[in-house]
Amino acid sequence: MASLAGAYINRIGTAVPQNDVHQTFIGFVDRFLPERKDKLIFRRMVQRSGIEHRYSTFTPSENLDAAADGEGFFQPGQFAGTGARMQRFETHAIDLAEQAIEALDLGEDLASITHMVVASCTGFTAPGLDQQIMERLGVNPSIERTMVGFMGCAAAVNALKVAHHIVRSEPSAKILVVNLELCTLHLQETSDIEVILSALLFGDGCAASLVSAEPRGIALKDFRVATIPDTRDLITWRIGDAGFEMSLSGEVPQQIAKTLRHEATRNDDGGILRGQQKDAFDLWAVHAGGRTILDAVEQGLELDPEALRWSRGVLRDFGNMSSATLMFVLDRMMQQAPPASSGFGMAFGPGLVAETFRFDLTG
Repeated sequence: MASLAGAYINRIGTAVPQNDVHQTFIGFVDRFLPERKDKLIFRRMVQRSGIEHRYSTFTPSENLDAAADGEGFFQPGQFAGTGARMQRFETHAIDLAEQAIEALDLGEDLASITHMVVASCTGFTAPGLDQQIMERLGVNPSIERTMVGFMGCAAAVNALKVAHHIVRSEPSAKILVVNLELCTLHLQETSDIEVILSALLFGDGCAASLVSAEPRGIALKDFRVATIPDTRDLITWRIGDAGFEMSLSGEVPQQIAKTLRHEATRNDDGGILRGQQKDAFDLWAVHAGGRTILDAVEQGLELDPEALRWSRGVLRDFGNMSSATLMFVLDRMMQQAPPASSGFGMAFGPGLVAETFRFDLTG
């Protein structure tokens, strides 16, 4: 029997909107938190967040007493409803996707794309972003398209998994993978400090990748998922009347650390480390979900503090861009890490699940 073709991420293009809104968000929230205790908690968490920049399709407001954004989308007492937010997604998502795909510099390879996989959990439209991309960029309208929707931050791994399986079954396939999230669409008007601290993490971003059997870039080896028992309510993402409502429990980091300690201790073929020691991996591509998430991974696996520098750098420069974030981490590794490095990828999402994969950086 002939061996199955391996799948490679040949290249990655990334894009963020031009508006850095991190400081605007901080100033807006600080004005409207009613309790002094909550203000102090918020300010302390801002300092500890490890985030310096987050980007948005919204322009920052010049008058934060009137609205968070220059277009009046987030006016106190009358934040926009879900319908308006989805209309904005339909209008703005395609522009950001186009920027990321252009950063791939596909040239004539664009005409040879056979499949498209699009992941997003921050917007719904039909015809969808996949068809918008096809029409805007002139991609062959007969390509096969797959949407990976509403799976949260871990969808980065799920999208790669779909591309991996396509290449293994069709070695001549050339797959365009797009991870696009407009997280700042879903700012909530609330005094709930836990919800506000969740919003402090998120920014907009898009990553586009070319996956094929051509042996260059990042070789995807295998995938495995672990579901942490009794944690299904710790991360939730629900559609409300005023956008999508995020619930991110403060228990998430300790559950991740506890699970990873257990996985490292069991260290058998059925675990997420596949029986390998942590020292077998040169690179750790971990979803930059937040400083406490990265701290939990570092502590749970007893990693060297430098092991997660790629993820911490992306968190600092862009915040958490949901499913696009992990691809930004992999992009930096492709550009800066030494070739012939072995790696371990990981992202977390509602469930609570840890989606993992092993990879080799081929150069």
